[in-house]
Amino acid sequence: MQENKEKDFEDLLEDTKSYINTRIEYTRLYMVERASKVFADLVTNAAVAICFILAFLFGTFTLALFLSDVLGSYTRGFGCVALIYVALALIVYFTKDKYIEKAIVNFSIRNYFNKLADKEEEDEQKV
Repeated sequence: MQENKEKDFEDLLEDTKSYINTRIEYTRLYMVERASKVFADLVTNAAVAICFILAFLFGTFTLALFLSDVLGSYTRGFGCVALIYVALALIVYFTKDKYIEKAIVNFSIRNYFNKLADKEEEDEQKV
């Protein structure tokens, strides 16, 4: 009888160790998955941002050269583009508190909860 209890205790101890090791491995794999998703998101967002910046710069030069051709002077064309940017900067500066920051905050919150909902759907499909 005593031998049977010791055997049961040893089996229970072995199962507990196995469970703990499995949970540690699961946590490690989960963290690796999350880190790789964050890294992939960071890389793709950086690539998109670089493409937008380059398109914006080339568009700016194109507009400046077009206005230079229309106005007959490089100085006038690039000056008009500079005035457009000054006007945009002033508009952003005076409207940032009321409109722009709220829109960015709402977009960020919506994006976070959409990703959270997608994650929950993935977890449900795995089960």
